[in-house]
Amino acid sequence: MIIDYDFKNPAFQFEKADKSELCIELARLQREVKNLDIPVLIMVDGWESSGKGHVIKELTRELDPRTFEVNVFRDPSKEEASRPFLWRFLDKIPPRGNMVVFERSFYYSDMNNLKAVSKDLRKDMIEIGRIEEDLYNDEMIVLKFFLHIKEKTQRKRIEELLSDKNRSFLVTDRDKIQNKNYEAYLGHFDRILRLSDFSFSPWHVVSAQDKDAASREVMGTAIGAIKEGIERIVRHRADQSAYERRYEPEQKPLDKISLNQAVQEEEYEKRLEKLQKEASELLYELYTKKIPCVVVFEGMDAAGKGGAVKRLTRMMDPRSYKVIPISAPNEMERQYHYLWRFNKRLPRLGNLAIFDRSWYGRVLVERIEGYTSVRRWDAAYEEINGFEKQMHHAGAIVQKFFLYIDKEEQLKRFTERQIAADKMYKITEEDWRNREKWDSYLEAMNEMLVRTDTDHAPWIILSGQDKKYARIRVLEEFIRNTREQIDRRER
Repeated sequence: MIIDYDFKNPAFQFEKADKSELCIELARLQREVKNLDIPVLIMVDGWESSGKGHVIKELTRELDPRTFEVNVFRDPSKEEASRPFLWRFLDKIPPRGNMVVFERSFYYSDMNNLKAVSKDLRKDMIEIGRIEEDLYNDEMIVLKFFLHIKEKTQRKRIEELLSDKNRSFLVTDRDKIQNKNYEAYLGHFDRILRLSDFSFSPWHVVSAQDKDAASREVMGTAIGAIKEGIERIVRHRADQSAYERRYEPEQKPLDKISLNQAVQEEEYEKRLEKLQKEASELLYELYTKKIPCVVVFEGMDAAGKGGAVKRLTRMMDPRSYKVIPISAPNEMERQYHYLWRFNKRLPRLGNLAIFDRSWYGRVLVERIEGYTSVRRWDAAYEEINGFEKQMHHAGAIVQKFFLYIDKEEQLKRFTERQIAADKMYKITEEDWRNREKWDSYLEAMNEMLVRTDTDHAPWIILSGQDKKYARIRVLEEFIRNTREQIDRRER
């Protein structure tokens, strides 16, 4: 892709284009995507000292600064390094109707790692590709540019910058290392570009031997790609009603749950404290070994999720865990891909994040209430599997609990909540509305449990019919899974 690049014939399409006219057209398209609520992400990567700053400056010159933003990525901070490697990039993706320009890209870490093992490199490319495809399917326009220059050009620009006292700070050790090892990086970059040249987010390799010519080419290419993206998205919105699902239920795991298990009070008290101490010690071990852990709680309304969470964390050091209750997204969160708000809350190394409800709302309440199109929630199963695999690849332990009760037990608990003054806050009109759609939720939950049960993030389905039993079982399963995962990492 770049090894055999012909600098003598760079195939520029916009070399003679009027730069002012290109800027005006980009500004017009910015207004159009704002009106259509379409987010645009433009990633400008390439060699160090290739002119990325110059190109971005020209690209954004006439844009309205109220709806565009430039984010510059360097080596990750201590905070960023404690999260999954794509966390800091996904945190900065554009909200709907906005443009965001990245100086550098999702590929930053891989591009700067000449020692990357081929298997790991492929795994990262697959993961990044999945994310780019998710963003594409969520009506984002994703553009990727790689600025290519010769070894001599890079060396000359480094020398010029170093001789300028006001701009010498722009030269880092990475510039010098790249130039010293130009041939090695050339092959490395070429491999990454080929592995990540996806149909939904292809690379545009641009010669930056002449910075002004490169700017014109990037602007002209961006204009064409944004226009194509707008046409695709407008057409896609019009075709929503034509989507037909092809899912045939394989099994119904909730039909197989026995609801007869119970724990007597005396046994409960005896086992509870011992298990809580063990869970507390495990959290310290996770912290010491810098292993992040994500625990998800889903289930029927009034199944005892809150009580199970409270007993799980009772003896844990609160400095190392967070319980994150999830409700409907707020106005700002709705402007992003639905997984964005959850990505922001993923735990640091050695910390525990407990989600009381989670990203599975996409295939539950959003599906049942019609908040999301059939096409989008049907795609969410694979998107969620990929999201959880991303956590797994980052070293996290992912545990998912589903607490199930039958319809009669739910009615009993709803009634108790309405009567008891100290429990009235737990019952809402929404709970009653959801109950009226019991069968629809049951169907959606069964499909969710089948389609998102993976080796790296399996579902643990427990009866919540007896609260004490459920609490004990959650503790036991948390301890068993966490211990098993820690031991597996040490083999």
